[in-house]
Amino acid sequence: MTNKELKEFLDAKVEQYNRPDFITSDPIQIPHLFSKKEDIEIAGFLSATISWGNRKSIITNCKKMMDLLDHSPHDFIMNHQEEDLEKLEPFVHRTFNGLDFITFIKSLNHIYTNHNGLEAVFAKHAEKDSLQKAIHYFKQSFFEIEHLQRTQKHVSDPLKNSAAKRINMFLRWMVRDDNTGVDFGIWKSLSPSQLSCPLDVHSGNVARKLGLLKRKQNDGKALAELDAALKKLDKTDPVKYDFALFGLGVFEGF
Repeated sequence: MTNKELKEFLDAKVEQYNRPDFITSDPIQIPHLFSKKEDIEIAGFLSATISWGNRKSIITNCKKMMDLLDHSPHDFIMNHQEEDLEKLEPFVHRTFNGLDFITFIKSLNHIYTNHNGLEAVFAKHAEKDSLQKAIHYFKQSFFEIEHLQRTQKHVSDPLKNSAAKRINMFLRWMVRDDNTGVDFGIWKSLSPSQLSCPLDVHSGNVARKLGLLKRKQNDGKALAELDAALKKLDKTDPVKYDFALFGLGVFEGF
């Protein structure tokens, strides 16, 4: 395929998958349960954090998280008492357990109390064309409180060559305003041009087949390579192609 043909092909796939019926099979449905900004971003952050493994069990466990937070995640985070956290202890999704969940609640309280909320932390360290350094500093702020060492692995660090798939997906949800009602676009201090593609097995494999990515590992270096290729196709909204790569991989077995 020529570059022009590739762009036309991928643009058509974005059109196909970046639409409301995508929500029903994706963890993005969880933040869509809410209307308040803080509830949307907290539900989105927690859902993205456990978005690995079987999609059905991801969504089931995301719903369980919201049940445990009384379907008011921001209110729970800001106003919980120590004994309210006990009911979170049995929670488990893969290697993310109840103690990790409790630490996340305390860390989010710290972020909203001392750092003016999630959006402000990412915006503070955002670079003109990238949020990867911002993710690194977000992780530092997130773990300023006392925490279990084990919990740190649940927040990726791009400066340690991680592709940080789940946080990049969360950032796509918050920053991209797609006019179709899938991504939220509620973080106005950041721009879609700063986003990176959520790189995983599916999007990586499809990107390699299409010649957008040569590196074999799905790591930070691969992400930089893929981002550069996608920016050539659309520099203002490169991450829209996540829908195309993901859809081709998951739904079409491309």
